[in-house]
Amino acid sequence: MADLKGIKDDTQIVDESGRGAPYEADVGHGEFKPLHRKLKSRHLQMIAIGGIIGPGLLVGSGNALRLAGPAGILISFSLVGIIVFFVMQSLGELATVIPVTGSFIDYASRFYDPALAFALGWAYWYLWLTVLTNEYNAISLVVMYWTDTVPQWAWIIIFWTIFLSFSMLGVLAYGEVEFWLSLIKVISISVFFILAIAISAGGIGPQKIGFKYWHDPGAFADSINGVARTFVIAGTLYAGTEMVGITAGESANPRRAVPRAINQVFWRILIFYVGMMFFIGILIPYTDSRLLGKGSKAAASPLTIALSDANIDPAAHLINALIVVSVLSAGNSSLYVASRTITHMARNGMAPKFLGKTDQRGVPWAALLFTNVFACIAFLSQSSSAGTLYNALITLSGVATFIVWGVIEFVHLRFRQALVAQGQSIHNLPFKALLHPYGTYACFAANIFLIFFQGYTCFLNPFSAQDFVINYILLPVFIVFYFAYKFWNKTTIVRPHEMDIWTGRREDIRKREDAEGTKKSVWHRVRNVVVG
Repeated sequence: MADLKGIKDDTQIVDESGRGAPYEADVGHGEFKPLHRKLKSRHLQMIAIGGIIGPGLLVGSGNALRLAGPAGILISFSLVGIIVFFVMQSLGELATVIPVTGSFIDYASRFYDPALAFALGWAYWYLWLTVLTNEYNAISLVVMYWTDTVPQWAWIIIFWTIFLSFSMLGVLAYGEVEFWLSLIKVISISVFFILAIAISAGGIGPQKIGFKYWHDPGAFADSINGVARTFVIAGTLYAGTEMVGITAGESANPRRAVPRAINQVFWRILIFYVGMMFFIGILIPYTDSRLLGKGSKAAASPLTIALSDANIDPAAHLINALIVVSVLSAGNSSLYVASRTITHMARNGMAPKFLGKTDQRGVPWAALLFTNVFACIAFLSQSSSAGTLYNALITLSGVATFIVWGVIEFVHLRFRQALVAQGQSIHNLPFKALLHPYGTYACFAANIFLIFFQGYTCFLNPFSAQDFVINYILLPVFIVFYFAYKFWNKTTIVRPHEMDIWTGRREDIRKREDAEGTKKSVWHRVRNVVVG
């Protein structure tokens, strides 16, 4: 086994009944009390389904349509959706067998180099910090659609307090809140799809639309350039699918709950994201000036535009309420994931030690406060002089999504190498990634390609130095973080036969018979993905 001195695990062994007991690594940690395993299967499944239906999908999809056109957004969101599918297959295999709170950050340390975990952890925390910051700004604007009596900065303070209060209630409260908010979002989007079909067919509204906007103004807004510009938007909007790996560390029964949540990804990608892109592409021309609105968030939402054009008068208020719900859910999830990430980092010596503290209920109060304090950069949006800096801080995190997904695929490949090197059979795994290794290699290569391709438009005439910095600055920062930690701590790359594939691993998985896995063909696994 590799020398993993200082690497602590805060998870628990869970038996078939869902009861948990601390791992040996939990004993003797002093103030580092373990996080509690209280998330039930229904919580993880609804988090998986509704966790990525946020204001980005409801509002940002309009910006994607403007940039790429109806065919362009279908291409970019479908391709990124395929990438997400294989990322979740890899993460599902890892999170089911080793359900630790640190998830892929912990895997990066075990299966490659602690320095990679350090760079990845801070990049991932920053990604969710900027998402949380954007939610504070978004929800304050959305609420002001109804009243401007209270200034925007005051609304930010109000929701800053609400989000922090919810998070301090504990993981079970988070699961319940997210369950019901996600359920509302899923039902609302489903109703919109039904209305969209009726509007397109002419059953509702002044005219039959069909596919006329695909011909005039056209299927593509800016050919391949428009598609390229929307890759980073798609990546940003899909960000959050991997949070199932983080929640696995606080799941009561990860062996059953995590595979179910992972398999739901197939349907939510197909239905909610690609479906949303399809319907707004046939209902709204990409030249519609309302997609460029900079006032109310609801006014810029393609859902509001489509329903308003169909003479459904309460549309703006209904969509505005839906966006409020989605922001509450997204903000709740952002603070949860960011705090758990920094807690794991602190317990592994990659962040200040005090950030790893939890209370008696397992709530990481220090990390929650730390993250929410930094989220106060949302107030920069209130200043005209700082507005450009705020937009840059939010935008440059987009490429972090592709970096995180690429590392997940990389550590999955390393995990499989460790199994072979240590004589372990893959048939003992309760969840096996579909089409491995071909899907994993292809997905890893696709993420590397998109990291560089997503910003290539900054090189077109005229060259945009500002766009170049925003699109690529995170790459040298990530590399600097990696080598700085590596040289300071003198870390080494872990060899496959030395990798720790046991700490945090479920005991029942070790006892399974090899023959159990050999009975399942590839087609059986395809059926599991499609059916759930």
